[in-house]
Amino acid sequence: MPVKSFQGERAQIKRVTPSKLIVSDIMTRQLVLFNPEQSIHEVMKTFIRYRISGGPVVNKEGVLVGIISEADCMKEISDSRYFNMPILDKSVGHFMTQKVDTIESSTSVLMLQQNSQNQAEGVILFLRMDI
Repeated sequence: MPVKSFQGERAQIKRVTPSKLIVSDIMTRQLVLFNPEQSIHEVMKTFIRYRISGGPVVNKEGVLVGIISEADCMKEISDSRYFNMPILDKSVGHFMTQKVDTIESSTSVLMLQQNSQNQAEGVILFLRMDI
């Protein structure tokens, strides 16, 4: 004897598209800033205290001039230890990376992720253009 299905018409599933997630929704707004004249030892203590791995370097006028990261510090320290040479210039300006990649805060997170795959470094600063 054949079995007949008594299922009714299936309900249409309404797909909900999430709203566009943008960088300003996830970015940190309370930054720890460094200046080029600061001691590299002070910066490393700040990294530990705030549990961060880097931060922007700004001049006296507040203009972005670079970024300092744990990698920048460790590279210089390991080179000085390897070659048995003292670190002569201990200022952030000597250790920092001057080329900084930035992205506007209104950029979608998806676009950020796609751009990050092409980046060698893991640090990107987000600029908020509406301030």
